Amino acid sequence: MGFQENLLSIIIFLPLLGVLFGAFINKDNKSAIKWFTLIVSLIEFIVSLFLVIHFDSSSVGMQFTEKYTWIPVYNIDYRIGIDGLSLLLILLTTFLTPLVLLGSWTYIKKREKEYYLWFLVLETGMIGVFASLDLILFYVFWEAMLIPMYIIIGVWGGPRRIYAAVKFFIYTMFGSLLMLVAIIYLYFAYGAQTGTYTFDLLKLYNLSLPLSTQIWLFAAFALSFAIKVPIFPFHTWLPDAHVEAPTGGSVILAGVLLKMGTYGYMRLAMPLFPIAANAFLPYLAVLAIIGIIYGALVAMMQPDIKKLVAYSSVSHLGLVILGLMALNIESVDGAVLQMINHGLSTGALFMLVGMLYERRHTRELSEFGGIAKTMPVFATIFMIATLSSIGLPGLNGFIGEFLILIGSFFARPIYAVFAGTGVILGAVYMLRTYQKVFWGKITNKANEDLKDLSAREIIVMIPILIMIVWIGVYPKPFLNIIHNASESYIQYVKPQAAPIHDQQSTVPQMPERLK
Repeated sequence: MGFQENLLSIIIFLPLLGVLFGAFINKDNKSAIKWFTLIVSLIEFIVSLFLVIHFDSSSVGMQFTEKYTWIPVYNIDYRIGIDGLSLLLILLTTFLTPLVLLGSWTYIKKREKEYYLWFLVLETGMIGVFASLDLILFYVFWEAMLIPMYIIIGVWGGPRRIYAAVKFFIYTMFGSLLMLVAIIYLYFAYGAQTGTYTFDLLKLYNLSLPLSTQIWLFAAFALSFAIKVPIFPFHTWLPDAHVEAPTGGSVILAGVLLKMGTYGYMRLAMPLFPIAANAFLPYLAVLAIIGIIYGALVAMMQPDIKKLVAYSSVSHLGLVILGLMALNIESVDGAVLQMINHGLSTGALFMLVGMLYERRHTRELSEFGGIAKTMPVFATIFMIATLSSIGLPGLNGFIGEFLILIGSFFARPIYAVFAGTGVILGAVYMLRTYQKVFWGKITNKANEDLKDLSAREIIVMIPILIMIVWIGVYPKPFLNIIHNASESYIQYVKPQAAPIHDQQSTVPQMPERLK
């Protein structure tokens, strides 16, 4: 057993190991538990960088694979591995976690030991989801991840935290149980066809099922992931969870947990049931477009800044789903990159809103105005995060949105037109919010003495700003990592799936140089 051979397992379980050691720290020694969990999360991030160092972007298929017999009587294995899609989502998880812990340094006032340790448990669950290649293992990590987030919202959230936590748990659990039934069906269907029973995802890709069966199984998986994304109209749990969650919980919820839904479509639902995926493609594309426009319009009407950012996630994730449904390399590359971009820009916005709330204990737009005069550093960083969110050229959001829109145009121009409308609306509500909060005269005396960001808070934000600019200026390394995973996804789905445009319509052909 060598370091590289077991690197992925080390990354999955290192945070959990930290929890076991952290449990012995005296809960009254608050400084020790903060530093300990921060150091563990930083070590986790550093170790995860070895995945990038040893990752072969030119290779097709899973890398860093490990397999150990787990429950042999049912052929359930501990089987893990990653491709470019998994790699970037794991790196996003290990990147955001230490920033969230450092960002919570002075904001959490009760049960601090439990708060920080639950985030490490959550990190193990999230990474496990992205690395699992056995469907039972995937399901275990998927469910295990719910528990720490439920507790983080329910214990450290706002006044309606119990309602929000229970709603989040029930919605996700309902979808998960349907997915479990479909997983068990796949197990027996594969056994009936081959004589061997397995939960191995890569083998199940080759399972041949009739359309009528695929439709039911696809619906079970797709509903579970639609709730997690969330796709309209399964989004109603999201605003409550975001608004009531502590700042750290909102950052991880938007930055990582929502991507599990889009990841699930790309890794499981679409390639496992390609014929059914073809049947559902137009409907999912339409729901994605409704979500893009609906999320933007509802965000525009919100008086609460945090709820505004929450509804913006419905719009942005709708754009990701549209990219996955367009089924060409531009749109899929853009969708995967936009998963990362959304985690950075929206994660930054939730952090900044949390910093403002800690100073004023309100998030109402009407309570602010002119605070750029008293908080110039905060105003500058908030502007960069805002411009990233609306897709300004030179920042990360532009690259993902541009690729999705051009890929959607090749699939069906009208989809790109509607999606572009949502992008324009996003610019409207984000820039209007920035104007109301930061410009004009200070009319509320409570804003006259606001303190600008501390050194710790600036340190939290700098890494995110660096990534926002890096991806915006030079996205090639990230697109190289993504590319083979995107092509594999298209090859699994597209040979048996028609494009989402009408074959009779006149659509500009994709230039040969872009194919």
